[in-house]
Amino acid sequence: MSTTTVAPLTIEDAEILLDTARAAARAAGVTVAVSVLDAGGHLLAFRRDDRAVLIAGETSTRKAYTALQLGTSTADLVDAVQPGSLFHTLPTALDRPLLFIAGGIPVHRGGRLVGVGGVGGGAPEQNHGFAAAAVTALDRGTAA
Repeated sequence: MSTTTVAPLTIEDAEILLDTARAAARAAGVTVAVSVLDAGGHLLAFRRDDRAVLIAGETSTRKAYTALQLGTSTADLVDAVQPGSLFHTLPTALDRPLLFIAGGIPVHRGGRLVGVGGVGGGAPEQNHGFAAAAVTALDRGTAA
């Protein structure tokens, strides 16, 4: 049996995710909140722009948690929880803060889930784009 060690998400990684997502949002003229969780679901980093709506903080964290628990982008889950869909009852079946709105994206290393980023404050498609830009920057080892 072979085991491969995968580096965990660090605070430096979290800062790249925060900075890049916020820079992408700023370039679009959107104020946001960004949450970064490690693979255990613990908050590593959080920022809310001064003028971001207060609920953006909560939604960014819930989106991140949802992406972590299900191992996929929240944008890919939106249709699955619609009435008549496979996971329609999932948001209310669990006593956890799941949120099926685009903006939560997992971070993988070596094929393993090491953390997630969540963005709230803009339109769902915008939030997804900001989070995706952050994960891409992290994968490339660059900040905004």
